[in-house]
Amino acid sequence: MQHIVDRRLAGKNKSIGNRERFLRRYKDQIKEAVKRAIDGRGIRDIERGEDIHIPKKDLSEPVFGHGQGGVRETVHPGNQDYVRGDRIERPKGGQGSGSGKGQAGDSGEGEDDFVFALSKEEFMQVFFEDLALPHLVRTQLAEVPEYKSHRAGFSNDGTPNNLSVVRSMRGALGRRIALGMGPRRELHALEAELLECQQALQPGDAVAAAYIADLKDRITALRARVERIPYLDPIDLRYRNRVKTPVPTSKAVMFCLMDVSGSMDEGRKELSKRFFILLYLFLTRHYEKIDLVFIRHHTQAQEVDEQNFFHARETGGTVVSSALVLMEEIIKARYDPSQWNIYGAQASDGDNWHHDSGRCRELLSEKLLPLVRYFAYVQVAEEEQNLWEEYSHLQAAHKHFAMRKATEASQIYPVFRDLFKKEGAKAA
Repeated sequence: MQHIVDRRLAGKNKSIGNRERFLRRYKDQIKEAVKRAIDGRGIRDIERGEDIHIPKKDLSEPVFGHGQGGVRETVHPGNQDYVRGDRIERPKGGQGSGSGKGQAGDSGEGEDDFVFALSKEEFMQVFFEDLALPHLVRTQLAEVPEYKSHRAGFSNDGTPNNLSVVRSMRGALGRRIALGMGPRRELHALEAELLECQQALQPGDAVAAAYIADLKDRITALRARVERIPYLDPIDLRYRNRVKTPVPTSKAVMFCLMDVSGSMDEGRKELSKRFFILLYLFLTRHYEKIDLVFIRHHTQAQEVDEQNFFHARETGGTVVSSALVLMEEIIKARYDPSQWNIYGAQASDGDNWHHDSGRCRELLSEKLLPLVRYFAYVQVAEEEQNLWEEYSHLQAAHKHFAMRKATEASQIYPVFRDLFKKEGAKAA
């Protein structure tokens, strides 16, 4: 019988297996609790864990009990209310002492909720479970492919930590059987012949005595030969062999475009920042091989790092096409569409120089949308200005272009989940 010992480290006073089974079993209740927790926290706090409350009634399980059985008679001292055959009613609600319930009287409260701590990783796993980048397909293998180690049998050479004891002992046993088969067969035959000669030996028969002595010498030599077969020989050692095979990896890049002009007040900028921060967390969680390009614009567009993208301030007018032109230039310079899966996300209040909105629609329709897998536009203002009107003409012709509105912080999550939910959820 084989025994498998799991020596993976677990937290103090915790069981990884039991915790995973619990999360799978009460998945629906945990998802609802996570949704309630999200409503009461800021986007910058989304990565921390959460104390999840699950009603105790949802955790109840059927329990089998054994009754006392048989016919029993009970005597109640001082009984003035019942006679033989009467049925005694149970106490009214709140007066009993059932297991797990407090003594709260007629106005007693229910049982306490079950509370447990959901770790940061588990919280993010539940929150992002039904989300995915639409149309993420493998365009081409990366130039420097990743390699994954796979078991590939056994080898005669290796390091001691890769030694397979079971495989080595199996080979040693087979070798001993093969090398000792002939001598052992001959040894058994000689021992049987010796036994017959000893039984048939007559007193004074010198020839038979000499033959018996010769048989004993041959048996001794054969036994020594069998015993000289080593129990474990270096040629028996087998080491676990592992080979590296290339793993297909796809490359993706996400362009984040945000308007930082004077028409974007701090509230609208904060909404845009919340959307991109959430998008950033989502991408870094689900895709290891993905680049992020941050482009901020007013009258001119500029590629910046994450710090400047979220925190730097600008004033002035708005020329949205400058960001789209810069995005096209960066794609041509660094991201070949035949090798990269390209995605774009843009946040703006919709305000733009009037004659520039038509150019934005042309740039998206003719230059960018043929290159990208998906492009999402989020407007952080309610009024539909010229940019929204121009972009609305693109939805019918381009299925991989989507646009939504978000005017309050509470709308960021629904908009984000609507834009990036899995295709199966969209079909539903």
